[in-house]
Amino acid sequence: MPYYLDFEKPVAELEGKIEELRRLADGKEMDLTSEIKKLEKKARELRADIFSKLTPWQKTLIARHAERPQALDYIELLTEDFLELHGDRRFGDDPAIVGGFARFNGVPIAVIGHQKGKGTKEKIWRNFGQPNPEGYRKAIRIMKLAERFRRPVLTLVDTSGAYPGIGAEERGQAEAIAGNLFEMSTL
Repeated sequence: MPYYLDFEKPVAELEGKIEELRRLADGKEMDLTSEIKKLEKKARELRADIFSKLTPWQKTLIARHAERPQALDYIELLTEDFLELHGDRRFGDDPAIVGGFARFNGVPIAVIGHQKGKGTKEKIWRNFGQPNPEGYRKAIRIMKLAERFRRPVLTLVDTSGAYPGIGAEERGQAEAIAGNLFEMSTL
Protein backbone atom coordinates (compact mmCIF):
# COMPACT_ATOMS: atom_id res chain seq x y z
CA MET A 1 0.00 0.00 0.00
CA PRO A 2 1.42 3.40 -0.94
CA TYR A 3 2.39 5.94 1.69
CA TYR A 4 0.32 9.13 1.52
CA LEU A 5 1.15 12.52 3.01
CA ASP A 6 -1.53 14.30 5.06
CA PHE A 7 -2.59 16.60 2.24
CA GLU A 8 -3.01 13.58 -0.07
CA LYS A 9 -5.62 11.90 2.19
CA PRO A 10 -8.61 12.79 -0.04
CA VAL A 11 -6.86 11.09 -2.98
CA ALA A 12 -6.02 8.11 -0.77
CA GLU A 13 -9.67 7.71 0.20
CA LEU A 14 -10.77 7.80 -3.44
CA GLU A 15 -8.13 5.28 -4.46
CA GLY A 16 -9.25 3.06 -1.57
CA LYS A 17 -12.83 3.17 -2.91
CA ILE A 18 -11.56 2.32 -6.40
CA GLU A 19 -9.70 -0.71 -5.06
CA GLU A 20 -12.75 -1.79 -3.09
CA LEU A 21 -14.91 -1.61 -6.23
CA ARG A 22 -12.32 -3.62 -8.18
CA ARG A 23 -12.35 -6.31 -5.50
CA LEU A 24 -16.15 -6.41 -5.50
CA ALA A 25 -16.28 -6.79 -9.29
CA ASP A 26 -13.44 -9.33 -9.47
CA GLY A 27 -14.77 -12.74 -10.41
CA LYS A 28 -18.39 -11.64 -10.28
CA GLU A 29 -20.77 -10.70 -12.99
CA MET A 30 -20.95 -7.11 -11.79
CA ASP A 31 -19.91 -4.44 -14.27
CA LEU A 32 -18.51 -1.56 -12.29
CA THR A 33 -16.09 -0.29 -14.95
CA SER A 34 -18.01 2.93 -15.61
CA GLU A 35 -18.15 3.74 -11.89
CA ILE A 36 -14.43 2.91 -11.51
CA LYS A 37 -13.55 5.14 -14.50
CA LYS A 38 -15.53 8.03 -12.98
CA LEU A 39 -13.73 7.66 -9.67
CA GLU A 40 -10.34 7.38 -11.41
CA LYS A 41 -11.06 10.60 -13.33
CA LYS A 42 -12.14 12.31 -10.11
CA ALA A 43 -8.94 11.11 -8.37
CA ARG A 44 -6.76 12.48 -11.23
CA GLU A 45 -8.54 15.84 -11.08
CA LEU A 46 -8.29 15.99 -7.30
CA ARG A 47 -4.59 15.10 -7.40
CA ALA A 48 -3.96 17.81 -10.04
CA ASP A 49 -5.84 20.36 -7.93
CA ILE A 50 -3.97 19.46 -4.74
CA PHE A 51 -0.54 19.48 -6.40
CA SER A 52 -1.19 22.81 -8.13
CA LYS A 53 -1.64 24.54 -4.75
CA LEU A 54 1.20 23.12 -2.66
CA THR A 55 2.78 25.23 0.06
CA PRO A 56 6.58 25.41 0.33
CA TRP A 57 6.47 23.00 3.28
CA GLN A 58 4.35 20.49 1.34
CA LYS A 59 6.89 20.62 -1.50
CA THR A 60 9.61 19.88 1.05
CA LEU A 61 7.63 16.88 2.33
CA ILE A 62 7.34 15.55 -1.23
CA ALA A 63 11.09 15.98 -1.75
CA ARG A 64 11.66 13.91 1.40
CA HIS A 65 8.98 11.31 0.60
CA ALA A 66 10.03 7.82 1.68
CA GLU A 67 8.87 6.22 -1.57
CA ARG A 68 10.30 8.70 -4.06
CA PRO A 69 12.56 7.38 -6.82
CA GLN A 70 16.29 7.11 -6.23
CA ALA A 71 19.32 7.00 -8.53
CA LEU A 72 19.04 3.29 -9.41
CA ASP A 73 15.34 3.73 -10.21
CA TYR A 74 16.14 6.54 -12.65
CA ILE A 75 19.05 4.63 -14.12
CA GLU A 76 16.82 1.60 -14.72
CA LEU A 77 14.06 3.72 -16.30
CA LEU A 78 16.25 6.03 -18.41
CA THR A 79 19.11 3.85 -19.58
CA GLU A 80 19.92 0.48 -21.10
CA ASP A 81 22.85 -1.87 -20.56
CA PHE A 82 23.93 -0.29 -17.26
CA LEU A 83 27.29 -1.63 -16.12
CA GLU A 84 28.03 -0.55 -12.56
CA LEU A 85 31.62 0.10 -11.55
CA HIS A 86 32.83 -0.41 -7.99
CA GLY A 87 35.66 0.89 -5.86
CA ASP A 88 37.98 3.85 -5.84
CA ARG A 89 41.18 1.81 -6.48
CA ARG A 90 42.61 3.19 -3.25
CA PHE A 91 40.54 2.02 -0.26
CA GLY A 92 37.29 0.32 -1.23
CA ASP A 93 33.81 0.68 -2.57
CA ASP A 94 31.23 3.11 -1.24
CA PRO A 95 27.67 1.87 -1.84
CA ALA A 96 26.30 5.40 -1.26
CA ILE A 97 27.60 6.30 -4.74
CA VAL A 98 26.48 4.25 -7.73
CA GLY A 99 27.94 4.78 -11.14
CA GLY A 100 29.04 3.21 -14.35
CA PHE A 101 28.34 3.20 -18.04
CA ALA A 102 25.06 2.82 -19.91
CA ARG A 103 23.17 3.90 -23.00
CA PHE A 104 20.70 6.78 -22.94
CA ASN A 105 18.54 6.88 -26.08
CA GLY A 106 21.23 4.79 -27.77
CA VAL A 107 24.03 7.20 -26.80
CA PRO A 108 26.80 5.77 -24.58
CA ILE A 109 27.08 7.76 -21.34
CA ALA A 110 28.54 7.61 -17.86
CA VAL A 111 26.06 7.92 -15.02
CA ILE A 112 26.74 8.65 -11.35
CA GLY A 113 24.29 9.10 -8.48
CA HIS A 114 23.67 8.97 -4.77
CA GLN A 115 21.71 5.95 -3.57
CA LYS A 116 20.09 6.31 -0.15
CA GLY A 117 18.59 2.85 -0.04
CA LYS A 118 15.14 1.43 0.53
CA GLY A 119 14.33 -0.37 3.73
CA THR A 120 16.33 -0.23 6.93
CA LYS A 121 19.07 -2.73 6.02
CA GLU A 122 19.82 -1.16 2.65
CA LYS A 123 19.73 2.38 4.07
CA ILE A 124 22.32 1.39 6.65
CA TRP A 125 24.45 -0.40 4.03
CA ARG A 126 24.31 2.66 1.75
CA ASN A 127 24.97 4.98 4.70
CA PHE A 128 21.72 6.86 3.96
CA GLY A 129 23.30 8.25 0.78
CA GLN A 130 26.11 10.01 2.65
CA PRO A 131 29.34 9.30 0.76
CA ASN A 132 32.66 8.46 2.35
CA PRO A 133 35.94 9.57 0.70
CA GLU A 134 36.01 6.44 -1.44
CA GLY A 135 32.63 7.40 -2.91
CA TYR A 136 33.98 10.74 -4.10
CA ARG A 137 37.06 9.03 -5.51
CA LYS A 138 34.88 6.44 -7.27
CA ALA A 139 32.85 9.25 -8.84
CA ILE A 140 35.93 11.05 -10.16
CA ARG A 141 37.33 7.73 -11.45
CA ILE A 142 34.16 7.24 -13.49
CA MET A 143 34.25 10.84 -14.74
CA LYS A 144 37.87 10.46 -15.86
CA LEU A 145 36.98 7.24 -17.70
CA ALA A 146 34.09 9.08 -19.35
CA GLU A 147 36.47 11.83 -20.43
CA ARG A 148 38.93 9.29 -21.83
CA PHE A 149 36.18 7.63 -23.88
CA ARG A 150 34.47 10.97 -24.73
CA ARG A 151 31.20 10.10 -22.99
CA PRO A 152 28.82 12.64 -21.48
CA VAL A 153 28.19 12.28 -17.74
CA LEU A 154 24.72 12.19 -16.23
CA THR A 155 24.75 12.95 -12.49
CA LEU A 156 21.87 12.27 -10.11
CA VAL A 157 22.57 14.22 -6.93
CA ASP A 158 20.43 13.36 -3.90
CA THR A 159 22.37 13.65 -0.68
CA SER A 160 22.17 15.31 2.67
CA GLY A 161 25.95 15.73 2.54
CA ALA A 162 29.18 13.87 3.07
CA TYR A 163 29.42 11.40 5.94
CA PRO A 164 30.83 13.32 8.96
CA GLY A 165 32.30 10.33 10.81
CA ILE A 166 35.78 10.08 12.30
CA GLY A 167 36.73 7.20 9.97
CA ALA A 168 35.79 9.26 6.93
CA GLU A 169 37.89 12.16 8.19
CA GLU A 170 40.81 9.80 8.86
CA ARG A 171 40.60 8.55 5.27
CA GLY A 172 40.66 12.11 3.91
CA GLN A 173 37.06 13.21 3.46
CA ALA A 174 37.84 16.91 2.96
CA GLU A 175 40.72 16.13 0.60
CA ALA A 176 38.53 13.75 -1.43
CA ILE A 177 35.82 16.38 -1.86
CA ALA A 178 38.31 19.13 -2.73
CA GLY A 179 40.21 16.84 -5.10
CA ASN A 180 36.96 15.81 -6.74
CA LEU A 181 35.92 19.43 -7.31
CA PHE A 182 39.36 20.30 -8.68
CA GLU A 183 39.40 17.33 -11.06
CA MET A 184 35.84 18.07 -12.21
CA SER A 185 36.85 21.62 -13.11
CA THR A 186 39.62 20.31 -15.37
CA LEU A 187 37.63 17.64 -17.20
